[in-house]
Amino acid sequence: MIGSAVAQSLAADGHTISRLLRPQTRSAAIEGDVRWDPYSGDFDAQAAEGADAVIHLAGASIGESRWTDERKKILRASRVDATKHLIGALSALSSPPKVFVSASAIGYFGDRGDQKLTDHSGPGSDFLAKLSCDWEREAGHAAEFGARVVMLRFGIVLSTRGGALPRMVLPIKMFVGGRLGSGKQWMSWITLADVVGAVRFALENKFASGAFNVVAPNPARNAEFIKTAARVLHRPAIFPAPAFALRLMLGEMADALLLSSQRVVPEKLQYLGYEFGDTELGKALRSTIAEGK
Repeated sequence: MIGSAVAQSLAADGHTISRLLRPQTRSAAIEGDVRWDPYSGDFDAQAAEGADAVIHLAGASIGESRWTDERKKILRASRVDATKHLIGALSALSSPPKVFVSASAIGYFGDRGDQKLTDHSGPGSDFLAKLSCDWEREAGHAAEFGARVVMLRFGIVLSTRGGALPRMVLPIKMFVGGRLGSGKQWMSWITLADVVGAVRFALENKFASGAFNVVAPNPARNAEFIKTAARVLHRPAIFPAPAFALRLMLGEMADALLLSSQRVVPEKLQYLGYEFGDTELGKALRSTIAEGK
């Protein structure tokens, strides 16, 4: 979802895009694509030569299925191991890229209640937090071949093309939506348009380095988020999902993805001058949902 939107935006401005094609990629290869197997480490170095920057967004879906031990291994391998392989391959190029932008996630912070979390706040201690820490550590090794490294901690991306939003609004559309658990947990969101803007900002701003919180400036509590989405969809939201029921259905994943509280703010992005296009939740949901119709 994010990669396609970023590639489209860059191509529209005349940049040359070479896609990293994994073995399971369904689209046909075109000239300039770089074949890469994140698991075996196979990498088409010849095709990658001459790249100015790499945007690394690969990673198995966090919310696709329950977190069994086997699923956790896949999530880790697709992020930590894959990043290690990619950095190793790039470092062997005769002219490595000068910028390396890597995905990360606000799961880095764990469940932090009402604490306001800046880019400099420390990590949490749950599975997602440890995964994000290791992911960012591997991405940081790109600095060893001289690249400027930026790790983008994405919040909940508002888009009807994929991600969390379609799943979140489906119960509301079916008249059975409501807050999750207590509804007091903070949700840090961002529109897809601002995600694309933040990625481009990371590429183009020479002062951008290290970890950045990629979220809108105004996080919302879950109850407010659901209420606002229901108002946009002209539906009621009166059927709360109890925490115990979510845990019964989803196990550990329920706490990490649905019940944890992360009040994250984009301090570094704003300090460096990034201007958000979408800062008000209601307006952002209206425009996002309207675009998906």
